[in-house]
Amino acid sequence: MSNVENEMTAWRKASCSGSGANCVEIGASSTHVGVRDTKDREAGHIAVPFAQWSAFLAGVKAGEFDLS
Repeated sequence: MSNVENEMTAWRKASCSGSGANCVEIGASSTHVGVRDTKDREAGHIAVPFAQWSAFLAGVKAGEFDLS
């Protein structure tokens, strides 16, 4: 397990997701954003550097990933 994985803290999911377990959670380390599945938290997570996460969010906001 890398240091990034050990540093992930403050995991949270959207408040509108309620108590359901069909969500993703977001966590953070000092340099990365982590994403994991609430159905299987022990399966691990992906860790993305802040700059790449920011670029991804900008793309979402700009509609780059819209299916229609």
